Amino acid sequence: MLWLYLLGLATFLTIALRRVRRRQKPLRDELYAKNVAIEHVHSGVAWVRKDNRIGSANLALTTLLHLTAGEILERDWRSIFALGERERVDDAYSQMLLAGKATINEAALGRHGETRCSVLMVAVHDHKMRFIGHHCIVEDRTRERRLEERIRQLTAEPREIHLVS
Repeated sequence: MLWLYLLGLATFLTIALRRVRRRQKPLRDELYAKNVAIEHVHSGVAWVRKDNRIGSANLALTTLLHLTAGEILERDWRSIFALGERERVDDAYSQMLLAGKATINEAALGRHGETRCSVLMVAVHDHKMRFIGHHCIVEDRTRERRLEERIRQLTAEPREIHLVS
């Protein structure tokens, strides 16, 4: 009689396990798709943990900063900004903690501020609304700035008009 109960219990646990696995597969696929999307986006994306260390960074960000993934991981996230930007970054970080997201326009990245970017910070909370870190999304605007400067130069230059007679 005991073996019959054990057989029923084993059958029940097998069915329950199959259902749990079936529910987890779409979640794994969704997580994989998001990771692929973040890695191949043209903007720089970094995951910053609660301890203010960079947990992960995509290829676009490491290329923008002229660093390798090993050099950027586990660094304080504010170190990717120029020294003159630290106060603005701290202010935006405080705003992000209060409002959930914050933007810094024309932030200087790199040690000497050689790259100008727009930065979006988005807070991430767990299911109990505890802060667990934030995403730092960096959009390189260098090419657009160069084009705007070239347009300004071209419009400022005097033009000669040649009349054909």
